[in-house]
Amino acid sequence: MKNRILVALLACAAITPVHAASVITADRMLDVQTGRYIESPAVFVDDAGRISSIADARTVRWGANVKHVDLSGKTLIPGLIDMHTHLQPADIGGYRFLEFTDSFWPIAAVGTARDILNAGFTTIRVVGSTKWDDVGLKQAIEAGYAVGPRIVPAGHALGATGGHCDDTFLPPSMQKEKAEGIGDTPDQLKYEVRRQRKFGAEVIKTCATGGVFSRNTTPGQQQLSEEELRAIADEAHHWGLRVAAHAHGAEGIKAAIRAGIDTIEHVSLVDDEGIRLALQRKQPVWFSMDIYNTEYTQAEGKKNGVLEENIRKDREVGQIQRDNFRKAHRAGVRMIFGSDAGVMPHSQVARQFRVMVQYGMTPLEAIQAATRNAADALGRSDVGAIAVGRYGDIVAVEGDPLADVTVLERPAAVIKGGVEIMRD
Repeated sequence: MKNRILVALLACAAITPVHAASVITADRMLDVQTGRYIESPAVFVDDAGRISSIADARTVRWGANVKHVDLSGKTLIPGLIDMHTHLQPADIGGYRFLEFTDSFWPIAAVGTARDILNAGFTTIRVVGSTKWDDVGLKQAIEAGYAVGPRIVPAGHALGATGGHCDDTFLPPSMQKEKAEGIGDTPDQLKYEVRRQRKFGAEVIKTCATGGVFSRNTTPGQQQLSEEELRAIADEAHHWGLRVAAHAHGAEGIKAAIRAGIDTIEHVSLVDDEGIRLALQRKQPVWFSMDIYNTEYTQAEGKKNGVLEENIRKDREVGQIQRDNFRKAHRAGVRMIFGSDAGVMPHSQVARQFRVMVQYGMTPLEAIQAATRNAADALGRSDVGAIAVGRYGDIVAVEGDPLADVTVLERPAAVIKGGVEIMRD
């Protein structure tokens, strides 16, 4: 009789998972793979910051040595992933960058990285920085000297002389050397792939077309040939790196897709053929479309010093990009979340979710773009879901994000590697 009682008690009270350092509990948790809620989760995270087990908080027990993060009344979602960020502050536009010394930018990046982490983005892909600032910040965060998200750095973006990825704001007398990442033949660009990787890049960024916020470039103009784009993609893939291509114009988008580029950034002026190519390509291709930031740049750009040329280009492509987002999503193109933080404040990136829903996505699809889909596009199985073996990167929100996606703009708690981030 006593043995039967003991067995029954053990069945009702689970044992603390081995090597658990912390446990996070809440009212419910979103499984982004299925789109279903799991009630009363207890997420156990080990000393390495990885999820070791997930149990029912109503039955499981843990010892006093396990730190308990109690998020009663909250909904848990995976830590969010922004696939298109930069590190510079958004309120410094146009020629105002000349007001600051060179060492200002990596120091300011510590603040912008903290802002985007506070906003719920525990992983970011930085698609272009100067002097490998993104690599340095990643190292500082991992070594414990700064607080920020997990960073996937690109180093310097690759592009054509005079193109969007080149330095186009200064006269020849102030441009003594060729800018990093710039090449004008397939071989030169293959060298730049190797150079960025040598100094710490984990993804390669290239500019297939002109851009909105560069000087003297046209967004729709193709700037690298398909041959050059293929050389970049082939070389990066040879080294095990994926490639992101800035591409506003229809011809540049199609050339990038045919060349084997993994993610197409902005995709503002995509045509029906470009959407069809993205759907037909055997190797997955993802669209990353920054459809919120026009609201910020049109409202605040002039005050921040952005040139009228850039504000005009932004105004001209903004609505077209949003309409093409709806068209591409409706057609079934793979989509990922990319905000272009740095063009807008890092603290505001979650505002893009409501615009994604406004232009055709369900709330679940918008969340999946910043979790499951983004992890797939990165080729990573350690982020993007609350699951055993992945990092304990979690965001807690008030309310139901599947009913009101704007709750993501106000995270109640942010947890990275099982540790709650103290936020202002």
